[in-house]
Amino acid sequence: MKFQGSIEFTFIEHDSDRVVSIMPIQSGIKNPFGVVQAGAILWLADVTASVLVLDGVMPSEDMKGFPLAISLNAFFLSNQREGSFRAVASFVKKGRNISVVRTVVYGESDRIIADVTTSHVLST
Repeated sequence: MKFQGSIEFTFIEHDSDRVVSIMPIQSGIKNPFGVVQAGAILWLADVTASVLVLDGVMPSEDMKGFPLAISLNAFFLSNQREGSFRAVASFVKKGRNISVVRTVVYGESDRIIADVTTSHVLST
C-alpha cells in the first residue's frame, strides 16, 4: 500500500496575540472515508501555533529559538469533505521559555472541527 498527500495552507492574519490560517480541503489531505485526515488538521493547528510563538521571525533550518512543541492535546470534534478550514491561534500563556497556545480549527459555518492546545519551548 502506498499513500501520498499534500498539505497547503495560507496565513491570512498575524499579530503578536493571534494568527489565522486557511487550509483548502483537497484530495491530498483526505482519508479513505473522504474526510480530512486528523494528521492534516493537527499539522495546520501546530504550524499556526508555531507561527504565533515565532512572533514574526521567519523560521529556518537549525535556527536558535524555534518553538519546539513539547506537549499537544487535541480534541477532534467534527470533520468535513469539502470547503476549507480556518485555524485561529492565540496565547494561553506567553512565556520567555515556554508558551502555551490554543488553536481552534473551524470549518464551514464556523463549526468547530478541532480544539488543540500546544506547549512550546524555545530551542537553544
